[in-house]
Amino acid sequence: MRFKRDSHRDDPEINLIPFIDVLLVVIIFLMMTTTYSKFSGLEINLPVAAESENQAERPNEVDVAITADGQVIVNQTPASSNDVRSISDMLRRAAGDAPDPLIVINADAKATHQSVIDVMQASQLAGYPHISFATQTPP
Repeated sequence: MRFKRDSHRDDPEINLIPFIDVLLVVIIFLMMTTTYSKFSGLEINLPVAAESENQAERPNEVDVAITADGQVIVNQTPASSNDVRSISDMLRRAAGDAPDPLIVINADAKATHQSVIDVMQASQLAGYPHISFATQTPP
């Protein structure tokens, strides 16, 4: 007598293909939503105007004002032209015989960047490497 039936037993099997599909979808989702940050730039520490000291005007300072329309004024004398060479000549005349003068640039907030660069280039052309920018303290 046979008490066992002719049943055939299957071994349990784990199907990995759906598991791999789900993992690939998760990886693609993470790749698409990840933000990559690039740190490309210069690290510059700018001076804070509130911490600056009020110094008396030194005799070897040359004040250069730049208006919003690009007019350059050296020691309250307007420049005849905004050419780098003429500004450089004005800086030399304003400095006189002062040894190593400090060029203080007072630029309007709406002045063009090019006019400020022109004054810096004129200062370099005149042989005055020390340049400072004037700021005002916040109200």
